[in-house]
Amino acid sequence: MLYSLISPALFTLDAEPAHRLAISALKLLPAGKPQRPGGPLSVEVAGIDFPNPVGLAAGFDKDAEVPDALLGRGFGFVEVGSITPLPQSGNSRPRLFRLVEDRAVINRMGFNNSGADCAAARLESRRGRPGIVGINIGANKDSTDRIADYAKMAARMAALGSFLTVNVSSPNTPGLRALQDERALGDLLDAVLQARGGAGPPVFLKVAPDLEPADIDAIARTALDRRIGALVVSNTTISRPALRSRHADEAGGLSGAPLRDLAQQRLRDFRKATGGELPLIGVGGIATAEDAWARIRAGASLVELYSAMVYEGPGIAKQIARGLERLMLRDGFASVAEAIGTE
Repeated sequence: MLYSLISPALFTLDAEPAHRLAISALKLLPAGKPQRPGGPLSVEVAGIDFPNPVGLAAGFDKDAEVPDALLGRGFGFVEVGSITPLPQSGNSRPRLFRLVEDRAVINRMGFNNSGADCAAARLESRRGRPGIVGINIGANKDSTDRIADYAKMAARMAALGSFLTVNVSSPNTPGLRALQDERALGDLLDAVLQARGGAGPPVFLKVAPDLEPADIDAIARTALDRRIGALVVSNTTISRPALRSRHADEAGGLSGAPLRDLAQQRLRDFRKATGGELPLIGVGGIATAEDAWARIRAGASLVELYSAMVYEGPGIAKQIARGLERLMLRDGFASVAEAIGTE
């Protein structure tokens, strides 16, 4: 209700200042209590007990400023970042666009963040608090050794996050998606897993939706061989379905409603390629409980959203979680976990 009252004012601002205002507002609100595992919505992935399967995708809380405020508003988990070893300003502005008519967002942010030291200090200060916080790690744009950047981030953040997500799928850092190639990806994951250490948190891998069948098979093989914790499917797309907004031709990654069908299909593709042996996290175009339920039935153990929150506010997490429980009962499942991959 509160968001419906303030969103008209937010939408008079450009997208990036509005985003900063939203972060500032969340800092002022009481943190609230995160949900605890147990009950029909709980899901276990990579040894972590998630209280519900609805998470916030990376990109909103880039510098780990408000994870606890978001956990207190119904998200089962929050993924902060992407965080790089050194601070970087990202691409030139404007670089974030709302496509209101399409319920979509285009961004070409370019891993703008305050760097590992800043985020690590915030995450260190919340150690011991309840709630699942994953850390999305990236490489600096001007790095001469991006694999070394990821390894450095894994070592630095291993003690501070519930899981680490290796993000090689952003379209806004030139050459980054080349790390999805089989040999490069194997070298990258080997370096990250070694840097994380044997007692570190599980490592997830975030992939792009713009992949050919051979790419999907190669990524699946590499992920299974390294026994990573999960695949996050998927990031934003560089493709452009039919769009109505005046921002339709802006460069960058497209997210929101127009990505839904592509992301759903990519999830099915990875489910088939992995034989159901690797947990999947469904991302892209999820805005309703029905969207989330379809992704779970297609093989996702968890789902994440971001763009839908731009239009609906942070209360969307509780709304989707309640809807999932209703859909679960409607379809005769005792738990969400029972429904995974039953499409």
